[in-house]
Amino acid sequence: MSDTCRIIALANQKGGVGKTTTAINLGAALAKAGRRVLLVDMDPQGNASTGLGLAAGDRKSTSYDLLLEDEPATAGIHGTQVVGLDLIPATTDLSSADVDLMASKGRSRNLRNRLTELSAARPEYDYILIDCPPALNLLTINAMVAAGSIIVPLQSEFFALEGLSQLMLTLREVRASANEALRIEGVVLTMYDRRNNLSQQVEADARGTLGDLVFRTVIPRNVRLSEAPSHAMPVLDYDPACAGSKAYLELAAELMQREG
Repeated sequence: MSDTCRIIALANQKGGVGKTTTAINLGAALAKAGRRVLLVDMDPQGNASTGLGLAAGDRKSTSYDLLLEDEPATAGIHGTQVVGLDLIPATTDLSSADVDLMASKGRSRNLRNRLTELSAARPEYDYILIDCPPALNLLTINAMVAAGSIIVPLQSEFFALEGLSQLMLTLREVRASANEALRIEGVVLTMYDRRNNLSQQVEADARGTLGDLVFRTVIPRNVRLSEAPSHAMPVLDYDPACAGSKAYLELAAELMQREG
């Protein structure tokens, strides 16, 4: 693996927390800051692929093939409309990958081995972002074993922190068995409404419990963020001036600042 390439998994076993929205728009924001980014869609729903404008019929080589087929690791790389942001898409074929991986020797390391191969062939990438499925299955385990760190999108709602316990347990197990260097890059609060006392309480609880692990940047509840995927583009292209675009640019800047 290239020393300069950072592999970050976006993971939360709870659905609907803004994980794919964050994967798409953080990737786009990093690209707009001059970084080369590869987004690997590891969710069988393929929402990140759709949200970046790649029609299902155009996904000839996918993350399933990356994991389980004997073809070059770079075969599934597709360009996107965002300069500097590439994609390895997903299709519903990925839903059978858990079962297919069971027959694979070293099954939890498949993605790590393939991304090592990819990075050697395409050393220009500064970031590889992995959009995990909303489950703690073998796909997410593969992402955790491959990654150097994890970003956890956390919806600003009641019980938000309770869902972190199982994710943290899985992370500790991966550290102990397969990737001792894995760490939490940060927790990002999503769907945040400053007018809502509950959002403020969730933020206070998260910062009180997790401290500096929580990014300073919060992602607001913003209608433009919800609309952008239906236009098959990141919100930074759909409405560059909206609050959601500004928040993801700030999140990318904070992530890059943490590098230093």
